[in-house]
Amino acid sequence: MQVLVLADTHVRPDRARTLPEQVWAAARDADAILHAGDVVTADLLDRLHELAPVHAVLGNNDVTLRDRLPETLELELAGVHVAMIHDAGPRVGRPARMRRRFPAARVVVYGHSHLPDALDEEGQLLFNPGSCTERRRAPERSYGILRLAAGRVVEHRVEALGR
Repeated sequence: MQVLVLADTHVRPDRARTLPEQVWAAARDADAILHAGDVVTADLLDRLHELAPVHAVLGNNDVTLRDRLPETLELELAGVHVAMIHDAGPRVGRPARMRRRFPAARVVVYGHSHLPDALDEEGQLLFNPGSCTERRRAPERSYGILRLAAGRVVEHRVEALGR
């Protein structure tokens, strides 16, 4: 199963108006799409859902989506327990904090910082795809890909998009 992982897209008229074409292409190839918050508008979720099933959580900028998105989400994809949260808190102590919050999760997808990260800590992958629209302090804009099969994370990678 190929999973497109997004966070912090901030798509709205006064910021990014859409996702980069490379991300749309990845969405067309995906079996599922995960969005770790700061979607900002329902239109983006609806457009992504036309391409693949979408699972998303509420970000701090998702004021219009409060009734539509949960703060956290846990689901099973290809036999892999995946948890999602927008803000996983400070880097210091994050692995232990996410292990306590999501003890059964093999993968925890998060966002908020716009900084891509992939840390496999004691069998739990903490995965932040960065932002494909606003790099902020990150060296480049980015998105993530997970390949899952038979209860395993076969591959995880962050795809850079340039500045």
